[in-house]
Amino acid sequence: MELDSYLLELDEEISKSIVNYENQLMKVVIGRANPVLISKIKLEYYGSPISVEEIASITTSGPLQLIVKPYDMSVLKNIEKAIMDNKINVSIINEGHQLRLQYPQMTTEKRVEMTKQLASITEQARIGVRQARQDINKKIKADSDLSEDIQKHYLDNIQKEVDKSIEKINEMSKTKEKELLTI
Repeated sequence: MELDSYLLELDEEISKSIVNYENQLMKVVIGRANPVLISKIKLEYYGSPISVEEIASITTSGPLQLIVKPYDMSVLKNIEKAIMDNKINVSIINEGHQLRLQYPQMTTEKRVEMTKQLASITEQARIGVRQARQDINKKIKADSDLSEDIQKHYLDNIQKEVDKSIEKINEMSKTKEKELLTI
């Protein structure tokens, strides 16, 4: 196989790891109300699962508050129950026509704990990238049509791509950590 096809396959696998990492980063609370934290929560609506963002508008109301306004008021209780069932650390105030979610103030201890969680998520993303590299390297080494020099060239190019991806993950991690530790 050509180098381009190996690089393309590697890129697809790395992209999956990075997208997953970005999704995990959104779940790391940074001491501000973030609509992403509740937007994907699923609930039953007329017998089928639907996410909160599809059935209600979610807006921020100050740094520690979210307002959830359902388009159909009959589903307000269901949204409230779904959010409670997800055990997100928020207090929910049902105002009859909307839900007000109040996030607690982040303590220094909580910020340090979140930084540790971030480090764990970041390492998992790096492992995903390295696993993709390992899979591609096995395929290159198993390709009997390639000479040793060409294999070495391919492996070097693969490593360069992996290094770029890990650097991107590290940059994303530094940015998130800075957000976490900023009061």
